[in-house]
Amino acid sequence: MEIVGAVDQDTRVAGQDLGVLLGGAANGVVIVSDPADLPAADLAIVATISDLHRVAGTLLPLLERSYNVLSISEELAYPWQSHPGLARRLDDTAKAHGVTVLGSGANPGLLMDTLPLLLTALTQRMESVCIRRRTNMSRYGAILSKFGLGPTTEEFATARSRGEVVGHYGFEQAIGALAAGLGWDLDSVDVAEVEPAVVTTSPRVGDHLRIEPGQITAVTHAARGVLKGEPVIDLEITFGFFEPADEMAAGDDYRIVGEEQVIDLGSSVGFDSFLSTIATAVNAAAAVVEARPGLLSMGDLPARSVAAKGEQRAARASLGATTSPD
Repeated sequence: MEIVGAVDQDTRVAGQDLGVLLGGAANGVVIVSDPADLPAADLAIVATISDLHRVAGTLLPLLERSYNVLSISEELAYPWQSHPGLARRLDDTAKAHGVTVLGSGANPGLLMDTLPLLLTALTQRMESVCIRRRTNMSRYGAILSKFGLGPTTEEFATARSRGEVVGHYGFEQAIGALAAGLGWDLDSVDVAEVEPAVVTTSPRVGDHLRIEPGQITAVTHAARGVLKGEPVIDLEITFGFFEPADEMAAGDDYRIVGEEQVIDLGSSVGFDSFLSTIATAVNAAAAVVEARPGLLSMGDLPARSVAAKGEQRAARASLGATTSPD
């Protein structure tokens, strides 16, 4: 793939060379401030906001210009139950222009829906899914405020009452994708409020935020899908700045309860959400261009099409280095 254009509404960024902005050599791609000024291309990657109602204003015009579109907006991962009218509009627009639109990312997109759905293939009749994620957020920047990392507990309560702390976007979409794959017609999807989990007694330093003693260094957010009065999908994520001496550490635990067996899968290190989101989007990019038109989810794509592409990239680079310009 070749990057041919970039857009950012930030006036401090518009007009700069993309390669220079990323800390490398100039590549001739000048950042514009209006998507209408982008050149024609096979694919647009939208990496902006989580709220689907807001990001749709970017997605729809791109589809109407016949771009295939991949977005890391969490609410695009599987919006058929949570945003049925908007999902239909995106699907109809994409099909009308012969292109594909896909929501991709770590969670939802892969770690809280597609991966556990694949694990359910190990049992013939599913009873419940339980996922516990504890993910390190020290590499993130501006979005940390929506999780509530950094304030005191009193400041957190005030900010949450004002709607300034929302926690994790994407629970409804992850649960919807899992339920659809399993054929479950859920009674409800219940999303709890995000809650403080750990107040630090020592400074925590991330790439873009320093958390002082007495401030919140981890929060927990959870949601459940209920079927016939029983919780059958139970998701919980703790977001934080973790250190080796902490009682709580980054890690991931999956429990798939089936009729024949219980499948437990855990990682004491966990999946890095920052790196995983980037990799999932990059690896899925070519698959979006080649996929059938319409609104798709990660579960609609063949596993081989979204597998790591590093070996292919290295092979092409080697070929380019040894082939003469003629």
